Amino acid sequence: MSAAPLPPLPARDPSGHKGSFGTVLVVGGQCAGAVMMLGGPALSALGAVRAGAGRVMLAMPAPILPAALTVIPAATGLALPVDARGEIVPAASAAILDEHAGGASVMVIGPGLGTSEAAKQVVIRAVAKDTMPIVVDADALNALAMTRDFARDVRTPLILTPHAGEYRRLAGALGLGDLDPVAPPRRREAAERLAQRLGAVVVLKGPHTLITDGARTIENESGGPALAIRGSGDVLAGVIGGLIAQFGAGADPPLALMECAAHAVRAHGASADAWAKRHGHAGMTPEEIAQGIPACLRSAAGAS
Repeated sequence: MSAAPLPPLPARDPSGHKGSFGTVLVVGGQCAGAVMMLGGPALSALGAVRAGAGRVMLAMPAPILPAALTVIPAATGLALPVDARGEIVPAASAAILDEHAGGASVMVIGPGLGTSEAAKQVVIRAVAKDTMPIVVDADALNALAMTRDFARDVRTPLILTPHAGEYRRLAGALGLGDLDPVAPPRRREAAERLAQRLGAVVVLKGPHTLITDGARTIENESGGPALAIRGSGDVLAGVIGGLIAQFGAGADPPLALMECAAHAVRAHGASADAWAKRHGHAGMTPEEIAQGIPACLRSAAGAS
């Protein structure tokens, strides 16, 4: 397990247009009661744009969608209906997603979504439809862990991005025992067992993030304490989605989902490293991570 060579990112088609580079659908956000969360999905959308996705759709509760679009005006908004409490209405939201998201290349679900019953229904319905790869992040991971026998519902390729706490909740729900996602000698087994159990790609975040499909495992060496800030993972989820949109199944030749995820993790960490060289290891914002992504991906094009 090491910083293994990866296939280089393919060059972008010089005659391409926004339709050539895929569409990322980001589903997240909540505005129920006193809790309002719109930054997470907006940051994921920003990460997808900075990674080079041709189009980004941002599906969020209708009352907070306009504010999120001021953060990332390049995105197209999909307003999800809410009830009197501000909770998304699952059936009506599903109808909107089905109507408008058919052309998406990949979904990123979870940032800021919450773990209400309505949110859990939206997450389970998404992973049960075999329509596109899904990057399952943040609250969507917890929603899965709170759903009895969720593994039986999974029909679509998943890329899971847990930190240690999210990993433990998922592992507990799946009966994976006392696997340790933190201790260096055991982290690899923990990540691989989860990937094998779900037939998924797992990005186990932390120092030296691990990326695995259950058979092959890559340890990332970029990144450091500057990444320890809220919103960093939201950006990463969007970058993963942006690379899958461009270089996944629709590309010629395509990169595997694991390879897209590994390139995203490396670029995300490299952006933080570049910032830390100039400023130190504290005070970086998620927006600054996203800003550095294009340069770091450029260095990965044509070189491992």
